[in-house]
Amino acid sequence: MSTPHHHHDHPMAPEDLHADHDHGQHTGHPLDHRDHADEATHGQAMPHGHAYSAVDEDHQVHTHGEHAGHSTAMFKNKFWLSLVLSIPVVVFSPMVGHLLGYHVPEFPGSTWIAPVLGTVIFCYGGMPFLRGGLTELKSRQPGMMLLIAMAITVAFAASWVTTLGVGGFELDFWWELALLVVIMLLGHWMEMRALGAASSALDALAALLPDEAEKVVDGETVTVPVSELAVGDVVLVRSGGRVPADGQILEGTAEFDESMITGESRAVARGVGETVVAGTVATDNAVRVRIGAVGEDTALAGIQRMVAAAQESSSRAQALADRAAAWLFWFALAAGLLTAVVWTMLGQPDDAVVRTVTVLVIACPHALGLAIPLVIAISTERAAKAGVLIKNRMALERMRTIDVVLFDKTGTLTEGAHAVTGVAAVPGVSEGQLLALAAAAEADSEHPVARAIVTAAAQHPEAAGLGLRGSGFSSVTGRGVRASVDGAEIAVGGPNMLRGLGLDTPAEIAGTTGEWAGRGAGVLHVLRDGAVVGALALEDKVREESRAAVAALQERGVKVAMITGDARQVAEAVGAQLGIDEVFAEVLPQDKDTRVTELQERGMTVAMVGDGVNDAPALARAEVGIAIGAGTDVAMESAGVVLAGNDPRAVLSMIDLSRASYTKMVQNLVWATGYNVLAVPLAAGVLAPVGVVLSPAVGAVLMSASTIVVALNAQLLRRIDLDPAHLAPAPARRHEPAHEQPAAAPVR
Repeated sequence: MSTPHHHHDHPMAPEDLHADHDHGQHTGHPLDHRDHADEATHGQAMPHGHAYSAVDEDHQVHTHGEHAGHSTAMFKNKFWLSLVLSIPVVVFSPMVGHLLGYHVPEFPGSTWIAPVLGTVIFCYGGMPFLRGGLTELKSRQPGMMLLIAMAITVAFAASWVTTLGVGGFELDFWWELALLVVIMLLGHWMEMRALGAASSALDALAALLPDEAEKVVDGETVTVPVSELAVGDVVLVRSGGRVPADGQILEGTAEFDESMITGESRAVARGVGETVVAGTVATDNAVRVRIGAVGEDTALAGIQRMVAAAQESSSRAQALADRAAAWLFWFALAAGLLTAVVWTMLGQPDDAVVRTVTVLVIACPHALGLAIPLVIAISTERAAKAGVLIKNRMALERMRTIDVVLFDKTGTLTEGAHAVTGVAAVPGVSEGQLLALAAAAEADSEHPVARAIVTAAAQHPEAAGLGLRGSGFSSVTGRGVRASVDGAEIAVGGPNMLRGLGLDTPAEIAGTTGEWAGRGAGVLHVLRDGAVVGALALEDKVREESRAAVAALQERGVKVAMITGDARQVAEAVGAQLGIDEVFAEVLPQDKDTRVTELQERGMTVAMVGDGVNDAPALARAEVGIAIGAGTDVAMESAGVVLAGNDPRAVLSMIDLSRASYTKMVQNLVWATGYNVLAVPLAAGVLAPVGVVLSPAVGAVLMSASTIVVALNAQLLRRIDLDPAHLAPAPARRHEPAHEQPAAAPVR
């Protein structure tokens, strides 16, 4: 992730590496608080809180409007009570007795058991469907609930007509009515359970926060509720404990498990000054954290809002399903009326009612109503667990059609921070000694370049073992630093320092330093008592995961392009190392969106991956804008998707999930609509002449079976592996000397 200053666009010249010791360097943590001071320069300030649509307080995900106000527990309770009441209704049904070959018990009042209990079932168990049907009727949006209401109302009225002996009809549907209501309640209960499980990502996120925190007051710890923490408070996070709110580490270092936020399975080391996020776990050591954000301002709260909004956002597939459900209602109504007319004209009014009820029952677009919302809910949850936060459902749907992924270089494919990538020492001086001398001289400097040299020395076994210390540190702007180390005066600086001293690069290392400069690396020389003893190369280090991400995208048939403000030789070197298909170099922030347009004009569908600040216009221009490194900046409006971590391989998770969820949507739509279109004529009795008929109860069973098929098919999305580390394994992290891991190779 980039820092606010313009290293995206104006790379620091080698002689300027030490020119600005006051510029702090962004830590590179994906969830940092950032003061984007120069956003106004680009006109791209991103106000927080504008990226979310309104969400219910309890974040309920509704499949369709008829479930508003209903709960899983309500359908469950109604199902079990209705099931118990339906048993005597079925047992005392003459038709069931005849079918099963037993004599229905008879005693005074036995004939009223089915009508009385059937009426209770109709009024109690059927009420959700009756109310839902009335709501659809009032809103002039007929759908599934109205169909169910019509079916059970027709069965109820016909059964009472028969019970009261009106008109001489034999339309005793009490047992079919009872089973129909029970089966419908079961189907809706299962649907609500499935959606509840799918939206449990929100509950899981909420559960990440501890209930209490250990607040440090006057050197002592006091246990307080997390809700009482305020910005500026200091809390103690013990080993194995969860961070209660976003903040910065004041004391201590620890490995943090951030998998619940970023999807990164490997623990990440965090030290003093680095940001930690609410809900993450300190796995090995205790740290003290100064709170920087609480409540709705935390990264976790932002992620919750985004997940909830995404689960409720509509999509093209959902709109198609809604239209199909509306058409299916009119199809079922027309089929029902035609069935009633035809069977009545045939002189079989009893069969007319039976067939009409069956048509209305079996035509209920219940599976269709579940087909898309359940896939949306599950895919959004799976994405969130993989560290992919979807703000716009259409963005995920479009990912399957992407032809090219355009990565911003700095902070996306690279770490956005200087690293020592090469060490060259004159004869008689080892690389370890050279690193140790440079690190000792730079130890008192806070400049990012100094930090990179000190880090490289700490990772080099020989340099770390020497344990050299410097004294008398001084800095000369634009020249370098000086310090006394082991009885010698050590100076570290760029070409300006050499020119000022009238020195040249020793011939023994001139070829190596020339190669470094040729690929755009910064070159620092190390002097001992006025003589050059070696040089260091500093570059923006390529992420270990970037090469794997590029290769895996190309294997999926997706081209990879890179865009950067860096000099062309730097960009070409990184592009050659990563095997990128096309490189756009020396591009100003305001011109990045024109490069996206250029790709689109070639007929390509573009996904742009950037940090969401300087890249905002390009993110908005692309078909899919992906902001990498979310954290507290989850309100970035320019992107349709935000990656909670900073692993470019998460783009692969999006593509695979997009393709899989689209496949499930199509399968469910085909099954749900195809099933209804084929089953309705059968329910109408077109095969009655050959003895094939469907009772309303059998129709209800088949309808529920269709719903179960759709639900189970959607659940298969949970089996997809979205772990970036599995989709594109990267080389294991190794604590080797930095110079053995070059960030860029010379352009071939």
